[in-house]
Amino acid sequence: MSIAEILDEVGSYHPRYVTVTGGEPLAQRGCLTLLDALIEKGYEVSLETSGALDVSEVNPSVVKVLDLKTPSSGEVSKNLYRNLDFLDRKDQLKFVIMNERDYEWAKAIVEEHRLSERCEVLFSPAMGVQDPTELAENILRDRLPVRFQIQLHKILWGDVPGR
Repeated sequence: MSIAEILDEVGSYHPRYVTVTGGEPLAQRGCLTLLDALIEKGYEVSLETSGALDVSEVNPSVVKVLDLKTPSSGEVSKNLYRNLDFLDRKDQLKFVIMNERDYEWAKAIVEEHRLSERCEVLFSPAMGVQDPTELAENILRDRLPVRFQIQLHKILWGDVPGR
C-alpha cells in the first residue's frame, strides 16, 4: 500500500491512537515517512520495534516501544544498545521474559542502565512459557520499578497475523 492508501485506511476507523507494528516496521521502506504523515494528520502514534534497528531518525513525537531481547530468545546479540539514548519519559522499553535467567538478566540491565529513570519499563511473560503469576510475584518481591504487562493481543487473537 502507498502512504496515501494507508492514511485513508487508518482514517476510515476514526482512531485517535495508531500503533505501527508487525514484524519489524523500521525494516520497511517508507516507515519513517508513514510515522511523520500520521503525526501530521494529528494522530497519537506509537512504534513497536525489536530494538535491532536504529531509532535515531524516528519523529520525536512518536512513542517508541522498544524491545530488548533476552538471552532465551536467542537474539540478544541483535540488541542495539545505542537505541537506549533515544528513549525518554514517554517511551517504553519491553522485556519478554521466558524464565528465571531472563528475569535476572533483565533486572540487571534495568539497574545497569538506570532504565526506569529514562522511560517506562515493561516486563512481559512469554505466552505459554513463563508463568505470569510467577513473574508478577518476582517483580513484587524484588520491588522492581517496572510495569507488568500481559501480551493482550495474544490472549484475544492468538498468533493470527494482522491482529
